[in-house]
Amino acid sequence: MVDYRSSLRIEPGREGAGSPQPGHRAPVARRSLSLDEYVEGVRRADRAILGRAITLIESSSDRDQRLAQELLTRLMPHTGGAHRVGITGIPGAGKSTFIETLGCNLTAAGHRVAVLAVDPSSGRSGGSILGDKMRMSRLAADPNAFIRPSPSAGTLGGVARKTRESMLICEAAGFDIVLVETVGVGQSETVVAGMTDFFLALMIAGGGDELQGIKRGLLELVDMLAINKADGDNRSRAESAAREYANAMHFMTPVDPGWTPPVVTCSAIDNVGIDELWRRIEEHRAIVTASGQLAARRKQQLLQWVWTMLEQQLQAMLTGHEQVGRLRLELEQAVLDGRLAPTLAARQLLEAFLTHPPDPPEVTDDPA
Repeated sequence: MVDYRSSLRIEPGREGAGSPQPGHRAPVARRSLSLDEYVEGVRRADRAILGRAITLIESSSDRDQRLAQELLTRLMPHTGGAHRVGITGIPGAGKSTFIETLGCNLTAAGHRVAVLAVDPSSGRSGGSILGDKMRMSRLAADPNAFIRPSPSAGTLGGVARKTRESMLICEAAGFDIVLVETVGVGQSETVVAGMTDFFLALMIAGGGDELQGIKRGLLELVDMLAINKADGDNRSRAESAAREYANAMHFMTPVDPGWTPPVVTCSAIDNVGIDELWRRIEEHRAIVTASGQLAARRKQQLLQWVWTMLEQQLQAMLTGHEQVGRLRLELEQAVLDGRLAPTLAARQLLEAFLTHPPDPPEVTDDPA
């Protein structure tokens, strides 16, 4: 077992920061936490340790990942009790305002709420805005809430690669509601639905055909549609949009038998309709729990997680494989020139990988 107790290091992601500039303090190296300290800190919902635990989970360092997997293994018996709700929506739908209003209502009712807010990463620099705490300042200051922004890093569906693990960390810390905010309606909404108990799509009323531009695939995944900004002069337009969406939902097969996804209107800024919306979400949970569908969904999600992780690891191994790397450019060019079928190129790359299997990862007790 690696001894994580004795070393000092800068937090994951801070290595190589360079020399401090004049007038600026140098980054302070914090003592590395032991596995026991991480477990105990998360279990007592210590905010500093909770944040460091998620940073550890998100780190790409091999050393951090070994510790992160041990941490998750220790915490797994304390997970699974939270109500997991995924929230997506078109740009401008007011997701941040909606989540802040909903979160404040829930904490006022005695709940502990964690928000995993995924920020869009720049396609060029890889950077992200990470401004959710500023957009949700009231909820961020609530002692019964925890907001964790994470970069999407180009992940399909607007979900950070480590969102599932972060969700388990929050559950182990005692948060009974976990809200997962996504970047928006993207190419892989199934990622959101595949890790939550309830999938909510936030919409707004617009001009013309309300269904124009929304994919059928999204309507097939949602457990509820909410038309936000139903206030002032926009209220009648929101109600009209809700009727159109409700008519469309009649042609969709519901995700869970016994539950027809409702279409509701609300105003997050005026806090109108939010409590009724949450009552519907709780009604759904009661139905799927009683029927056993929630337990079945959770088990299926665990299996999906296994295969997703396997695909990611195989992709990483292929990308870093020496023999595959040497053949890749040649075969890609042959495909582009029309001299080689893509299926044959894929087979040749796979054969190169299988013929020269990568060395197994080296196991060491050196914490460095």
